[in-house]
Amino acid sequence: MSRFARNGIVALAALVLVALPFGLKPYGVYLLSLWAVMTIAAIGLNLTLGYAGQISLAQASFVGIGAYTAALLTTQGWSLWLALVLAVLLCLAIGWVLGYPALRVQHHYLAFVTLSFATLVFLILRNEEWLTRGVYGISGIPRPEVFGWSTRHPVAFYFVCLGFLLAVSLGMGWLIRSPWGRAFTALRENPVRADSLGVDIRRYTLLAFAIGSALGGVAGVLYAPLVQFIEPSAFALNLSLNLLLMVMVGGSGHFFGPFVGAAVAVLLPEWLRFGEGLYLVLYALFVMVLISFCPTGLLGLVQRWRRPGARTTGAQDTR
Repeated sequence: MSRFARNGIVALAALVLVALPFGLKPYGVYLLSLWAVMTIAAIGLNLTLGYAGQISLAQASFVGIGAYTAALLTTQGWSLWLALVLAVLLCLAIGWVLGYPALRVQHHYLAFVTLSFATLVFLILRNEEWLTRGVYGISGIPRPEVFGWSTRHPVAFYFVCLGFLLAVSLGMGWLIRSPWGRAFTALRENPVRADSLGVDIRRYTLLAFAIGSALGGVAGVLYAPLVQFIEPSAFALNLSLNLLLMVMVGGSGHFFGPFVGAAVAVLLPEWLRFGEGLYLVLYALFVMVLISFCPTGLLGLVQRWRRPGARTTGAQDTR
């Protein structure tokens, strides 16, 4: 597909996303906003896993850290934008530290390390009531004003989420085309070769975790005013697995993989509700069949269909 055709498809999709909420009920607008928020979190995980090759089961923890930072500060009268800065810095620092185990262990060992961290964060959110209010949660989280424009209406806040998604997408597009992005890809493909070519393995491993975690924090800051009530179970292991599913289903290492994967994970279960009690079974079957027969995800399937003779070994689209 030519660059002109690809840009045309992206422009058409952007127009659809701008026009779509005006024809939906509030719950439909909420789902679109949730899709945008989860896509941001999945973009962060896609950087860590898809581009740098470092598996993490802790992305939900950073979404939770961002959400609780926003909730605790904005309910006390602080600006959401200040909460955003603090949440990003906090997640960036914690993600950098979490990256250190990746310097020593890999694959399923690293997954267990990040799982342990996720469990620790969940226990803090649930048990430290003096800080997080525990299982009672935090309610009444206000939505921000943007240049004096109230975002209390669902459509207004949807455009805030969409604006953040656009900004994150542009930043990620620049990053993966920069020397940093090529270093991340080299780290994923063959760390030994990358090290021999002068890539600072230590630095780029830590950066992958830090930047991916910071994007999880951005998603959390948006998630808190979107739902306006948060409690610890929303950021348990289920969310981390769901974010991992988004990356794998969309196509790990593909730029648009998180967009497609988040749409499947957020919207498809709602579309399958016609099956009543069977809709989760139908959703699970779809995911099982897809991962079994196309481990490179939906975009990998499209790539293989476009180039049937090409050899695809996981996610290789860094464009």
